[in-house]
Amino acid sequence: MNAIDLTDVSKSYGEVRAVSGLNLAMEPGRTVALLGPNGAGKSTTINMLLGLTRPTSGQVRIFGRAPGEAVAAGEIGAMLQEGALIPELTVRELVDFVRRLYPAPLPLDDVLRMADLTGLASRRAGALSGGQAQRVRFALAVAGAPKLLVLDEPTAAMDVESRRAFWQSMRAYASLGRTVLFATHYLEEADENSDRVIVVARGRVVADGTAAQIKAGAGGSSVSFSLGGQSAAGLDALPGVTAVEIDSGAEGTARLVTADVDATVDALYRKTTLQVRDLRVRGAALEDAFLALTRSAEN
Repeated sequence: MNAIDLTDVSKSYGEVRAVSGLNLAMEPGRTVALLGPNGAGKSTTINMLLGLTRPTSGQVRIFGRAPGEAVAAGEIGAMLQEGALIPELTVRELVDFVRRLYPAPLPLDDVLRMADLTGLASRRAGALSGGQAQRVRFALAVAGAPKLLVLDEPTAAMDVESRRAFWQSMRAYASLGRTVLFATHYLEEADENSDRVIVVARGRVVADGTAAQIKAGAGGSSVSFSLGGQSAAGLDALPGVTAVEIDSGAEGTARLVTADVDATVDALYRKTTLQVRDLRVRGAALEDAFLALTRSAEN
């Protein structure tokens, strides 16, 4: 049984269609990043998964149940972009209050430790910084030991150290066999912390695979070197090259976008008479793939 099944799901707000015929299946025990530009339908999709919004058409199932049934059974935990905390309660009181709402919650001290809140347990929620409040929201999301954890921009307002600690905690939770779906604008987080990436644009899936697969499919790596006044003729015919960019600056840098770095570099030295200087190889970046995919979907 899949953790998530979306079948022909659409959601419209008047004349605006936020999600359009979305089909998505997500197996249990996976960590999946949901990416997309603003207005792509990410938050709407998450709200439908949580039963906060009903689809205009199509079907949403969580472990074979309707979202409301899965929520009532304690199978879903969520950390949304915003959510007010009860300011008068201490962190310990707040987390313990929420965990007691679930049938089989995690031990309180385990939750506090997982969210790096042990040292803040006696502080009132109203006195927390933005990053600290985000860690409390994470604690509330995992307190009930949900089988599916949904995170919407989870590291917003966190500093670099807090973000690193957060992802360590999230990976520890996922290692217990739980399913994690997270939406983020930090593409390096998706690259480093997911085993599957789904890119949506205009309410549809435009790419689905591992980060490596998506990067490779969107144009791959690049090889750059200084031309120094030499001719660029024939560079577009080298093995693996899909595009050539020439910087008209003093050094005349050539950038070759390639699907096969090894073949391109080998051909540069063996099949041309160029004096190749300042060679630089840049691996494919998820950001480049994301931009290429979403721009293509907009056209």
